[in-house]
Amino acid sequence: MSDKVSRNPLDHGRLDWSGCVDTKSNTVYYVSILITFAAVLWGLLSPDSFGSFAKSLFNGLTTYFGAGYMFFMNVFVIFCLFIAAGRFGKVRLGRAEDRPEYGNLAWFAMLFSAGMGVGLVFYGAAEPLIYFTNPPFGAAPESVQAARDALQISFFHWGLHPWAGYAVIAMPLAYYQFRYNAPGLISSIFIPLVGEKAVKGTFGKVVDILATFATLGGITTSLGLGTLQLNSGANTVFGLPKTTFVQVVIIAILAVLYTGSAVLGIKKGISKVADFNIRVCFILMALMFIVGPSLPIVESFMTGIGDFLSGLVEESFMMDPYGAGYQKHLANWTLYYWAWWIAWAPFVGAFVARISRGRTISEFIAGVLIVPALGSAVWFAIFGTSALHLELVQHVKIAAEVIKDVSVGAFELYKHYPLGTAMSYGMIVLITTFFVTSANSATFVLAAYCQHGTSDPSKSKMAIWGILMGALAVVLLTTGGLINIQTISLCTAPPFAFIMFFSCWGFWKALNADERNGRL
Repeated sequence: MSDKVSRNPLDHGRLDWSGCVDTKSNTVYYVSILITFAAVLWGLLSPDSFGSFAKSLFNGLTTYFGAGYMFFMNVFVIFCLFIAAGRFGKVRLGRAEDRPEYGNLAWFAMLFSAGMGVGLVFYGAAEPLIYFTNPPFGAAPESVQAARDALQISFFHWGLHPWAGYAVIAMPLAYYQFRYNAPGLISSIFIPLVGEKAVKGTFGKVVDILATFATLGGITTSLGLGTLQLNSGANTVFGLPKTTFVQVVIIAILAVLYTGSAVLGIKKGISKVADFNIRVCFILMALMFIVGPSLPIVESFMTGIGDFLSGLVEESFMMDPYGAGYQKHLANWTLYYWAWWIAWAPFVGAFVARISRGRTISEFIAGVLIVPALGSAVWFAIFGTSALHLELVQHVKIAAEVIKDVSVGAFELYKHYPLGTAMSYGMIVLITTFFVTSANSATFVLAAYCQHGTSDPSKSKMAIWGILMGALAVVLLTTGGLINIQTISLCTAPPFAFIMFFSCWGFWKALNADERNGRL
């Protein structure tokens, strides 16, 4: 082996983390918890000042970094498509002899359930109705053009961009982790750029602490806010009262389910729940398609895909420099979504990396970028079109009720179609399994972060994180601090946008170095 090869920090046998594993893991573990508790304590003791700070910080970042969100998310999409179609498309995420650990359906079920979470369920009917009644592109409210725009925007927000953000973390991390035995930590993506020493030191710790805080803050607030939505749905379906006690019980039940499935491991726990979750998705989509306006759904899907593709470049780069009235929509929706997807990228990316060993880069991009985007489009076409059809064709007005509380969107929709009660029960199950699959993935990743990125974190660490997430959600829910913690966690998006950009750069550098040295 030449000197040039042996100096590569990602060469086999060159990653020596002995002596720093426990120190780094403990530092990340304790500092992350300390920062989270400090933020929660501030919110408890002085909710007004904390809320004002969080809102001002997020609004400032949206105003002054909005173009940055748009730029970076577009870079991620372009990078993913370019690398999948290029000469590295057949390179495996792992060693040349590695093959996928999970079947295609199990793999897709886990990554889709972790990446989309329950938001897709709630916004499937609600988001198109919101754009339909308040169109951002100048169409007349509640018009045919407003309906077309509504589906196009929904396809855009839940399409290529969020998954590209996850992919640019997951793809390099899987490559380094399984080809070079690098730790499954976000800091590992910097090894080709700054070397092992910096990643082992303070720089790497800061990156991993930021990733842990973003993950804990994001998933905890999702659990709390989702509990409110689940309670609303149960109130609509079962008449269950909307009380703090009921919400605490819901969190406790969810915590037992997601912690238990995480402790069982990926194959026996997480994969099983995700597989069940995706099957329920298919059943509900099939039922809604059958009892709903089937032909308009097909036509809306085709039209929506065409509108999405024809407007993709324009909408991907569209800002509001001259005050044309688009800024409010941009800040409240597109930029908010982009910040949310970026803030979730550390946890979703790390989990997707863990389950993607042996996939080729082209196969990975198809499964992580293209298929989920199509899946989301089908979901919005079915539920969004069914809701819009009620408004436009059947003249059944549900938009006002749905906009008032988006968590009841699907249930309001079901009231006006056959098998509505059965589908409502199924939706309650789906909401629960979506929560569980997102939270058990986060529990797994948090435990791994604090055990030096191991691919098999200890059950005790997963149990600790699962209980901690549930406890924090209860505290934030009962004290009204959920939105503020969520806002603060979204403020990690700008630094992570740069981290994800450097992830692309480092991955490209590593692939070219491996190609030059005959290791591909």
